[in-house]
Amino acid sequence: LSELHPKLAKLTDQFCLIRSMTHPGGISNHFDAMHNLLSGQYEKRVQQGVPDDSPYIGSVVAKHLPSKRNLVSNAWLIKCVGRPVFCAPNIGTGGYLGSPYSPVFVGSADNHPAMPNFRPPKIYESTEPRRLKNRRDLLGGIESEALRNDPAGKDWQNLREMAFDGMTRPEGREAFELKREPDSVRERYGMHPLGQNLLLARRMVEAGVRFVTVNGWTGPSPYTDKQGPPSSSWDMHGGHMGMGNAFGAGSYGMNWCLPRLDEALSALLTDLKERGLLENTMVVAMGEFGRSPKIQTQGPPGRVHWPQCFSAIVAGCGIRGGAVYGESDKIGAYPKSNPVNPQDIHATILHAMGISLNDNISNAGFSVPLTTGKPVLDIFG
Repeated sequence: LSELHPKLAKLTDQFCLIRSMTHPGGISNHFDAMHNLLSGQYEKRVQQGVPDDSPYIGSVVAKHLPSKRNLVSNAWLIKCVGRPVFCAPNIGTGGYLGSPYSPVFVGSADNHPAMPNFRPPKIYESTEPRRLKNRRDLLGGIESEALRNDPAGKDWQNLREMAFDGMTRPEGREAFELKREPDSVRERYGMHPLGQNLLLARRMVEAGVRFVTVNGWTGPSPYTDKQGPPSSSWDMHGGHMGMGNAFGAGSYGMNWCLPRLDEALSALLTDLKERGLLENTMVVAMGEFGRSPKIQTQGPPGRVHWPQCFSAIVAGCGIRGGAVYGESDKIGAYPKSNPVNPQDIHATILHAMGISLNDNISNAGFSVPLTTGKPVLDIFG
């Protein structure tokens, strides 16, 4: 927390600040660090000599706790784009769980909810209800009795009925209609991609979506012509990489990105609490690593990727507000106490959602645990 977080500083009673996040290995590139952060499984299958097709946590939640009120169980607001280095390898799949558990991507750099002409996913595009019913009746009439009695056929029928239900239920479609929100609420979140995506995430959770990942893209800064694509707001290496001053107000500058985060995240926590949703909605805000505690002296000056020690904010679902967990050494280089790795964050999320950590999944001949971490129980109060 700094002078660029005045709103979050007033809400410390609503969240726990973890100051001792660390990767289990020296993962200093975006690609692998994102994969470990999202899957919490980086080490296991690599050590076993099997390609790592681990599903990400949204897919795990979608399988074990699917939505009962919405077609979508796992959503991702603005897909990671740009160079492959910025995108975790299994970001668009369900990993070994399969495509039924892959995320539904919502929005893009040219179509996000801060734009007046924002369009929802095609599955929610307006279709006349009577026409949908006629299609369903026609398909049901041409299916054979054998198909309807076959187990695989029944699974397909169930999936189709869920899709029909999701397309015709009003709450699924209405979640994307942000104009239903008062202007004061939208402005409190901030009229930029991060703010409006967090507001959309709240509306999707209310509509029954189980797990929503929001890309931390803060949008293009009006103070520079250097515009980064969604996913790269926080890759602040400095001017030597053509990104502008890391402390400036450009698209890659902390004086642009941090106030947007402060505005949007504080609005989400306040909104959830006011609506009585914070008690059963978990909020996790984190990146894949931090920055080196010392400015590098070899090569261009700046701070580089640092997986050994970074921070995270967690709130809701019984998390103790006003808590600080873990401690770094005096220069923020390494955890001094209570280290927490991504595997532990996964276990904490699954625990908070009531998903049994004792469940295993069989894949390629291996019995794979949902997570190799342990829930951080001390942050619940």
